[in-house]
Amino acid sequence: MSDDESEPNGDESADEPSDDGADGEGPTVGSLRDRLEELESRLDDAETESDLDEVEAGIEDLEADVEAADLPEPEDEDETPPAEELESAADDLRDALEDRRGPYDEDVADAIADEQSTIADTEWAPEGVDALEEAVAEFLSAVEETIDVDLPAPSADYETDQDDPSVDGADLDGLTGPLAAASDAVTDAGLDPDDDAETIASLLETTDDLSDGIWDATEWTDLEVRERLDRYGFYDVLDHRKDFPPEWHAIKVFEKQDRPDKILIALELMGSDFMEEHCIEALKRMGPEEALDPMLQRAGRRDLGAIEVLGKIGSEDAVDTLVDYVDSDNRELQRVSLRALGEIGSEEAVQPIANQLVAESETVRSNAARTLGLIGDTRAIDPLADLLGDTDEPDNVRASAAWALRQIGTERALAHLEEYADDDAALISAEAEKVA
Repeated sequence: MSDDESEPNGDESADEPSDDGADGEGPTVGSLRDRLEELESRLDDAETESDLDEVEAGIEDLEADVEAADLPEPEDEDETPPAEELESAADDLRDALEDRRGPYDEDVADAIADEQSTIADTEWAPEGVDALEEAVAEFLSAVEETIDVDLPAPSADYETDQDDPSVDGADLDGLTGPLAAASDAVTDAGLDPDDDAETIASLLETTDDLSDGIWDATEWTDLEVRERLDRYGFYDVLDHRKDFPPEWHAIKVFEKQDRPDKILIALELMGSDFMEEHCIEALKRMGPEEALDPMLQRAGRRDLGAIEVLGKIGSEDAVDTLVDYVDSDNRELQRVSLRALGEIGSEEAVQPIANQLVAESETVRSNAARTLGLIGDTRAIDPLADLLGDTDEPDNVRASAAWALRQIGTERALAHLEEYADDDAALISAEAEKVA
């Protein structure tokens, strides 16, 4: 036998995969790559969920071995370490595996639930509801035919009027209820992802058609602003169009009719600064309780007009929001908030406002004093009397304290004020003379 025949070829031996590391223990980079390639091939050949489960178990074993193996680090820093390379490849293989799975009956149920939520969470135009009913009816019919089940017929019962011409999706139980029944029917059918793959795919396609039908249905916000206002009967009050735009005239009419609800609708729908200003001005004059929540929302965004409306409404529900602005660095926000708190007259606000009697700004001190006078709480008498008696204070600040004491009007408050009938500042002596 020749030397070539009797000795193994060194190159062939090096190419053979081995599960032994350099020291004869643990998998090598080459063996791990071979296992990865084998798993990729098995994934390509997989036909059932069971086949996919076996591939997934193989990926888990591979990942565990990569993590436990003592793999070499590359000499070149720019090269990717073998462990990192293998982990990334295993992640990609797992993603490919997940793409091969399903579809499952729960995918259909989840898709139906999503469409239920869309219907329930959306505000619809009446014509949109008609389209919804048609789309749901077609979907239910397709499900009945596909899995041989009887489902309740859809019914879109709703009522609208000019005060509320849109349709709240939460009220469309006659549509969402049958969809829930369809979801339950799909789950109860016990569809197998292998044996019933075509049926599940057909149901998913049917659900996609339902989604398209819902998407095409007209939402309330799809309508133009003037069309929505028209359905609210906003233009029905126009006896002439002297004012421009006509919505301004309508706001004037609704103010005379004491219909803040209509003005709030215009404020919500119209994005014009001009119209917003006139809506807010009307609400200031009216001070309607109906405006409390929308004005609180705007006040949370530091809307000065909304804060003024809150003062006119006079609800203590606004106090917490406004007290947060009492020590604001924004002087106009602070001034408007103090005025609104004075109009509300809440005792809860007295201490935060009294703290401003020693503020650095004389304007703030003056505004705080007048606010305390509007509230009329007797706890403010002593700090107001101290402010009035401080001759280092500007006359306008002391005059505000004098005015506040007169507004509180108790015997003790007026006794403090009477002492200044001969004060050198005319504004202060005038307040004291009014007491006499």
